[in-house]
Amino acid sequence: MSDLSKRNFLVTPLLAAAGVGAARVAQAQACVRPAPAAYKPPPSSGGPFTAAADSLRAAAVPSWFRDAKLGIWSHWGPQAVPGQGDWYARFMYVPGHPHYEHHVKTYGHPSEVGYKDILQRWKAERFEPEALMDRYVAAGAKYFVSMGVHHDNFDLWNSKHHRWNATKLGPMRDVVGDWARATRKRGLHFGVSEHLGASHNWWWTSHQCDQFWPKLGVAYDGAKPENFDLYHEPHDTPYLNRGGDWYTNNPKFHEIWYRRVVDLIDSHQPDLLYSDGGIPFGEVGRAVIAHLFNTSMRRHGAMQAVFNHKSLGSGEFIREVGVQDVERGVLEGINPLPWQTCTSNGDWFFSEHDRYKTPAQVLAMLCDIVSKNGNMLLNVVQRADGTLAPESDRLMTEMAAWMKVNGDAIHGTRPWKVYGEGPTSAASGAFKEDTLYTPQDIRFTTKAGALYALTLGEPKGTVKIASLRRGSPHEARAVRRVELLGAGPLPFRQTAQGLEVDVPERLPSRHASALRVAFG
Repeated sequence: MSDLSKRNFLVTPLLAAAGVGAARVAQAQACVRPAPAAYKPPPSSGGPFTAAADSLRAAAVPSWFRDAKLGIWSHWGPQAVPGQGDWYARFMYVPGHPHYEHHVKTYGHPSEVGYKDILQRWKAERFEPEALMDRYVAAGAKYFVSMGVHHDNFDLWNSKHHRWNATKLGPMRDVVGDWARATRKRGLHFGVSEHLGASHNWWWTSHQCDQFWPKLGVAYDGAKPENFDLYHEPHDTPYLNRGGDWYTNNPKFHEIWYRRVVDLIDSHQPDLLYSDGGIPFGEVGRAVIAHLFNTSMRRHGAMQAVFNHKSLGSGEFIREVGVQDVERGVLEGINPLPWQTCTSNGDWFFSEHDRYKTPAQVLAMLCDIVSKNGNMLLNVVQRADGTLAPESDRLMTEMAAWMKVNGDAIHGTRPWKVYGEGPTSAASGAFKEDTLYTPQDIRFTTKAGALYALTLGEPKGTVKIASLRRGSPHEARAVRRVELLGAGPLPFRQTAQGLEVDVPERLPSRHASALRVAFG
């Protein structure tokens, strides 16, 4: 008996016993459908990695990533146009949300003027990737990540499988390709981010309608068949509604996702792929990671690629596969495996009403993350035209000045025996980044036999480091020399209470200072 026959065999008598008429029984039988067959990705070829989890676990994180410590991310696209912040494309279809109110007031009702029309308004007319990349290199970035596609289902490269892309409308240019050329010209490693996995369910709102006059029941533009390849076909699995999931179970979309992300990899050969969630769609997602790793092997003769994914939300999280990403947060203590914080100096997309992190906050976060064996991937907010928001411009200027003095305490370092000391500890986990550090909070890194002690604020008078007291369990050797990066040797005393270092009144850099400690 087929699966469909079995289901009808069970359903029919139950309906009949309940007094349901023959016509309704037939209708119910027609609605009972076998689950669609899962999409089976093509077998991996041309390399040692397969979609098996154990195969992917065998790939070590490349040393370039562990040395880099800081990456810059362009989390940028059409949703910057309205200047209202993140998830505009979704919430412009949700009455009562500020994005909906802004859209109706500024552009018109979403049944008439939808997100497809916002795409046309994104021109990126002042986008200069070469000049921006110079700023990012000066600010200390060792890798750069371009948005490939956000939840809005708009590809920022010359997509082979999707007509809604930046070379066909909007900027009329391959944004990912432009970033890639500027990145590689300066010797940085290049990455891409994909947020497409969640798009199918995320876009559910675009198929709805107002529940009030004067547009009661008038469907939004996502319900029009000619737009289904942007907003996806109608479905009933809304994210954050009635138990909807971040990732869909629809195998048709799994195939779409696979083909588009593989095309992104093949078109731009990234050294890093970031997925916004767990590994999407089981074997399908793991097959994409295997493709990323195998293509890296063919290019470099060794696996040099990194895959980022998260332990929160939907999808599969395998800690030993690639690098764990913690959105706007940190892990607790020194993690034995490399990891990454992704964060932004403001909202994920430009907002006219935003509150930005200060340079001091960003640099303190960076020092804390690096001391715990992590990297920071920092989105630097861009306006729709491609230029930096004023706060982003200031951040890049101040980070460049800081890195010129203190970069040696960050790049190429590894954690020490303890990550740090002081009165402040950051809560672990995602979306917990509001920690306010003090100059008494110290974070440690080490490189080439030297120990660096970074103050998470501007020190005054004497810096006291209890972890380096005489007889410390962390270091038996006596301190021989202490110098302040950018200033030279400083007077110090090593007592039973701690290492006491007298710092000059005039410091060589703002926000945080780095002491290099040598032992006898």
